Order: sequence, then structure tokens, then C-alpha cells
Amino acid sequence: MTTLSPARALPSATEVAFARESSRTLSAYLQTRAETQQIEIVDDQGAAHPVRVPVSALRLLVDLLTEIGEGNAVSIIPIHAELTTQDAADVLNVSRPFLVQLLERGEMPFHKIGTHRRVRYQDVIAYKERIDVERNKVLDALAEQAQELKMGYE
Repeated sequence: MTTLSPARALPSATEVAFARESSRTLSAYLQTRAETQQIEIVDDQGAAHPVRVPVSALRLLVDLLTEIGEGNAVSIIPIHAELTTQDAADVLNVSRPFLVQLLERGEMPFHKIGTHRRVRYQDVIAYKERIDVERNKVLDALAEQAQELKMGYE
């Protein structure tokens, strides 16, 4: 079973600066059609060790560094991961009891292992995307109504 790691602390100012610089540097080398790139890791003694890395992993690394460069803490969750109800609630930024209500109403699939509910990460993300689309439709309708009523929009 895959579990989420505990909440990460925000990166330090030094980490943010290094992440910004690193993401810019790596981005320059991702404009390639090659499936892999070779990078070098330098050990404590100054010896360089070449490492062949899939370009898809380097793109993910650039995304990660970009987020850290913006001062964000980052977690990586495999798409196929099964989450506890608390982990799923954390992803959606809702309470665990609220998430359990969603599950029991059938708004998101889940299964039980003994008495414990488990939710697939991809189902949590699909639910989040679905409610985001619904929210955006409502916001668009409200904005349109506000324009029609001339409530400060011209």
C-alpha cells in the first residue's frame, strides 16, 4: 500500500533560490526529441558520475523545481496509489467526515479493507476536476448575471 508522506515544510529561501536556478538550467536541455539525457552527479570528493535519465523524469524534475522555486512544498503521489480517507480529504482540502459523507453518497468510488475505506488517488483527482468544472460554470453564470444587472462590470 502506498501512503502519503507527512506534510512537508515550506522550502527555505536558499532552497527556493537554488530551485529557481536549477529549473531554468534544466529547462534549456529539455527541448530535445531524445528519450533520455545524461546528467552528472558530483560526489563529495568532486568525482563526476554520469547518470542516464528519461526525459519524462527530467520534465517532472523541472516541474518539481519550479514549484519549489515559487516557495511551495511538494509531494509526489503515484497515480495508482490508494489513499486513506484522511489522505484523500487532505488532497481535497476538506474534513475527513465530509469526505466520508461523499463516499457514502456514492459521489466517489471506494473500497474497504476490513473496516477501513480506501480511495484511489485518480478517483480523488477525477472528483476534484468534476467539481471544479461545476464551480466554474456557476461562477460564469454569476458573472454573466452581474453584468446583466450592471453591478460594476462594463
